[in-house]
Amino acid sequence: MKKNVMLLETIADEALAVLKEHAHVFTGYDTASQESVLASTEIHAVITRGKMKVDDALMAACPQLEVVARCGVGLDNVDVAAASARKIRVVNAPGSNAGTIAEHTLGLMLMGMRDLFASIEHVKKEDWNWRNQYAGDELGGKTLGILGMGNIGKRVARLAEAFGMNVVYWSRSEQELPYKYLSMQKVLQQSDIVSLHLPLAKGMENLIGKAELAMMKPNSLLINTARGALIDHVALLDALNEGAIAGFAADVLPDEPPVQSLPLVKHPRVLVTPHSASLTATTYRKMCVYTINNVVALLSGREPEKESVFNRNSFV
Repeated sequence: MKKNVMLLETIADEALAVLKEHAHVFTGYDTASQESVLASTEIHAVITRGKMKVDDALMAACPQLEVVARCGVGLDNVDVAAASARKIRVVNAPGSNAGTIAEHTLGLMLMGMRDLFASIEHVKKEDWNWRNQYAGDELGGKTLGILGMGNIGKRVARLAEAFGMNVVYWSRSEQELPYKYLSMQKVLQQSDIVSLHLPLAKGMENLIGKAELAMMKPNSLLINTARGALIDHVALLDALNEGAIAGFAADVLPDEPPVQSLPLVKHPRVLVTPHSASLTATTYRKMCVYTINNVVALLSGREPEKESVFNRNSFV
């Protein structure tokens, strides 16, 4: 017997086809449509991506709920503790975005170090002579400091090595890796580029603030493709204006789309992409199909991929 699933956001066509084959699918893309579905239907699974939240109130409105899933990696928009307390399995797609985030990170490094955005912009304005004042540099020979050596951090390190960079890192624990493990302070002090690859765990907000930015080299770049709230953006804007660091590039902000962060986004030495690093066709499809296959397995009474159930230890 097919169970009922409510989608809070669109998913890849291939994943949607699989879901419709095995379940009755309802859409709740806004509060009104969610209330309409819940008024007449018992929902067994709720699926989101990165925007719509699955909080305790929504779970309470679905007494038959078995699974909450996010077609992605981070679970900032899912109340995992509430789900675990209610014995609801939380499904995600761990590691599925490591490759594309790493590529995006290197792209931001290249754009920042080589001043590619400004170069292209001036040529489009028919200002070919801008090359006479070009002052970009290259990645080869520079020191890359990685904060957070998980799946993405490791991929970034390997790509950086291919560019001839020296890699150092700080993480919450030292690992057996061919890179030097340093304190966070020393990583900040020694690196030409610092790249963040940490989760937004409790106590990690504003990890990089005024004091940390002051430790960095004046000609260094800061890259963030992890979580916007890891950096104190008021302190960051001050650091850029005072010349404490040379530039900032990111795919994430504390507020998306930016409102409070607009002055930072518009700064001439800042490059920001719209949280699009994981939206490549390949990764989007992979995350959605992986997540849906595991949701279908759970609803059908089959074993999902073990790693797909984020709160699996709550069911031991």
